[in-house]
Amino acid sequence: MPQRPTRSLKHEYELYVEEEIENYKESIPRSAILAIGDEAAARLAMTPQIALTELVLWEEVDRIIFKRLRLPSYQTWRRRRLKLLAELQRPEHWGLRPDDVVVRAVRSVADGRVLVAGEEVDGQALYLAANGCEVTAIDRESATLERVLIAAEQAGLATRVQGLLGDLRHWVPEQPLTAVLCASSAFAGLSAEERGRVIEVLQSATLDGGVHLVRTIVAGRQVLTLDELRARYAGWDVSVESPIGGAPTFLARKSLS
Repeated sequence: MPQRPTRSLKHEYELYVEEEIENYKESIPRSAILAIGDEAAARLAMTPQIALTELVLWEEVDRIIFKRLRLPSYQTWRRRRLKLLAELQRPEHWGLRPDDVVVRAVRSVADGRVLVAGEEVDGQALYLAANGCEVTAIDRESATLERVLIAAEQAGLATRVQGLLGDLRHWVPEQPLTAVLCASSAFAGLSAEERGRVIEVLQSATLDGGVHLVRTIVAGRQVLTLDELRARYAGWDVSVESPIGGAPTFLARKSLS
């Protein structure tokens, strides 16, 4: 399925330039800003056909700062960005294997909306975002969410990753999902009734052909058993992936209507 970018590279470049210029303005004293303003006014005065307005003056200030910072042209930045994006789309970049169950299972639903929850989901969330998915990460720990969001910002993926502090009991999808990736720990503290209700909500929100992956053991903790998962996903196509040296991953795909 072709990827649907959330914004054009041109727009992304314009935001990059704007941020760099604003950061520079905030890093220098007011006197330096005024000096640049005087320089801009002097340059504009040499071009009499241009009406000297405040907007025109500040545009010239930005042009001067652009040159001082030696920011790359759009074409140069675009080449670098495309090279970086190609690297970010590799599962190995995020600590995943090319044959990882996440890579294989979600490949067919790329460019969709994905929920990730529980421990050790950082790499999965960012890998999916790099490959065109809109990712919502939910966790009870603010430190975990902050780590994911900072990594997304550094990789230029911030517009594709949303962080929500809380647990699955209080979250209701606003739009259909194509995939759900959960560690068993995401269900910790929930009663059997609450677990069932959460899973039903996620199942209802998932499009036909969508997938749910649940890692049953994380950091030695198991909350959901395979037997419980099989019972709750009756009517879905289910399997269990058991990589060598890794925890079992329960995989369920919603049947096509």
